[in-house]
Amino acid sequence: MRVKICGITNVHDALAAADNGADAVGFVLYKSSPRYIDLKAVKNIIAQLPPFVTTVGVFADAEEKEILTTVDECGLDVIQLQGDEPSDLCRRLGGRVIKAIRIRDPSSLNRMIPYKVRAFVLDTYREGQLGGTGETFDWSLAVEAKKLGKIILAGGLTPENVGRAIEQVRPYGVDVSSGVEERIGKKDHSKLKRFIETAKQT
Repeated sequence: MRVKICGITNVHDALAAADNGADAVGFVLYKSSPRYIDLKAVKNIIAQLPPFVTTVGVFADAEEKEILTTVDECGLDVIQLQGDEPSDLCRRLGGRVIKAIRIRDPSSLNRMIPYKVRAFVLDTYREGQLGGTGETFDWSLAVEAKKLGKIILAGGLTPENVGRAIEQVRPYGVDVSSGVEERIGKKDHSKLKRFIETAKQT
């Protein structure tokens, strides 16, 4: 099971994620997020990460040029689009895009259809919030979503429920942010360790 730890804001948490076996770390690059991190800090963290840890830049409704410049400047491996980006932008950005889809009900899955991306991050819909809600959604919808592409399950996952989520959905990977936090922007390393261990052992 692949595990992404998102909302990384400091090198201490990034290295703890890597040391405990995370496959990817995510940096939130839209300024309205409470977990926003600036480019200088992202570059500093990436420079200290061990090899084979995938770095993900999380953007929301950013301009194409801004995304490409940031990816190049920071050396990011994967682009995660968290907003209402059109499918043609995903195509232009090339083969390293994953698209977040916020799930409210079965009709939410229709939003996946136009996109040809490497994977979909399924997150919980909450009005006015693009992610990090700490709330789960109906995982049976994630099972259905697998018919439309690779699924990275997010939304309210914790060390306590990630095993059940994986058993039910069997996603390509899982993605956690608030579920392993001590406070917004700071990870709880004990929760981090338990989350990754449980996900990998399920």
